[in-house]
Amino acid sequence: MATETTSSCTGSNLLQPISEIINLPLDQVNFVVCQLFALLTAFWFRLYLHPSKTSPFIRHVVATLLGFYLALFCFGWYALHFLVQSGLTYSIMMFAGLEHMHKLCFIVALGYLSFCQVTRVYVFDYGMYSGEESGEFQLTWRMPNLLEYLSYNCNFMGILAGPTCSYNDYMAFIEGTAYQPRHLEANGRENGKYKHTEPSPKNDIISKLCTCAISLAIFLSVSKLCPVERSIDDKFMASTPFILQVLYLYLSMLATRPKYYFIWTLSDAINNAAGFGFNGYNKDGTPRWDLISNLRILDIEFATSFKMFLDNWNIQTALWLKRVCYERCPINPTAATFLLSAMWHGVYPGYYLTFLTGISMTMAARALRHNIRPYFLGSTTHRSIYDVITWAGTQIAICYTVVPFVLLAVGPSLKFYRSWYYCIHIACLVLVLALPVKPRHLRIKEEQQQQNSLQGGLTEDHNSHSITDNNCNQKHKAT
Repeated sequence: MATETTSSCTGSNLLQPISEIINLPLDQVNFVVCQLFALLTAFWFRLYLHPSKTSPFIRHVVATLLGFYLALFCFGWYALHFLVQSGLTYSIMMFAGLEHMHKLCFIVALGYLSFCQVTRVYVFDYGMYSGEESGEFQLTWRMPNLLEYLSYNCNFMGILAGPTCSYNDYMAFIEGTAYQPRHLEANGRENGKYKHTEPSPKNDIISKLCTCAISLAIFLSVSKLCPVERSIDDKFMASTPFILQVLYLYLSMLATRPKYYFIWTLSDAINNAAGFGFNGYNKDGTPRWDLISNLRILDIEFATSFKMFLDNWNIQTALWLKRVCYERCPINPTAATFLLSAMWHGVYPGYYLTFLTGISMTMAARALRHNIRPYFLGSTTHRSIYDVITWAGTQIAICYTVVPFVLLAVGPSLKFYRSWYYCIHIACLVLVLALPVKPRHLRIKEEQQQQNSLQGGLTEDHNSHSITDNNCNQKHKAT
């Protein structure tokens, strides 16, 4: 076991004894330790390199150098790919015209990412450890210099696990202007009680670290008791009634998700500790630190639709996929977005089986919701019944879809689908063919018309109130 963990990690071997003691792969131990180090460093960064105490240049330099150090510790020589990919895309930005810049950057970045994934999986055999999440660069007002670009892509808060953020938000954080517009736009208190003081992320960080501790404890204690692989074990399938197999699949997936809750919530806490992530105020005046949050756990676990689950899972990457692909693709944007997501995740066949299944799931769920949901809106009882049924259906559909993502290989994934007789695939096909759904452009047009009519109604109400007030004032003056 120790030999395997050493050979499959190009990063530092300093923590190898700890890896052997706790019986976890060395790359995972390196990752967690580096993230904890980044958390402590983030507090120091916010307190001692605050924008009021130092220049953006110093903040950029420190954030970048620390990011490179963490990458070298985790990945060793493989961390050079961060520099190579950033250099390639920055060169395109310098020499390509604005009309084609985004297309070329997208092609080169995705192509280079795919090359790295192929070599990692099939040449060096590094397993599932995937590294950083891609950032989204939004060029809106000026060309960044090289330091700013490297800082955005390789800062210590997000180089290992993201989350994705916009370039403008990151620059506002570095320059210390992130609080100003949000004080004016989203302040929950009148007269600006919180307007002149910088909000503290302390409470949110404590809450997120508690979530991390609970998630990690659940994952380490429960995941080994309910491995997904048991779902395709011949003895288990032969001796277990189908309804219990479904229940076991749900429990095994439920035990798998805390790993992602831990990683993404810890990454969010690191950014908050550095002062990044402020998103205005709640109605009660408390600050919100969810600008770059990557998940909403309760909305995931109690999702009543396939879309609701996806909208609350890996949020920042989903927003990136929506802006880059879904809103720009003229033909079948749903399929294009799922395929792009599969390419972004990696080259394991299980990823593609999951996202191809996700296409049919999304289309079927959309058809079912548009045609069936209106019949359950008549009363609170009917809506509650609908929510319970759709919650159960959503959890089963998610589990069925995600199994190949966990199993990775084609053989085990198809074995699982065969054990279910491809029943959900068939059900999705029947729903898509039997239930009509309006084309996307018509749905968007209807939504816009509804919004316009709602705004028109509000305007009329406002005008009628104004007329009434004027009449009252005139009567008052006459009196």
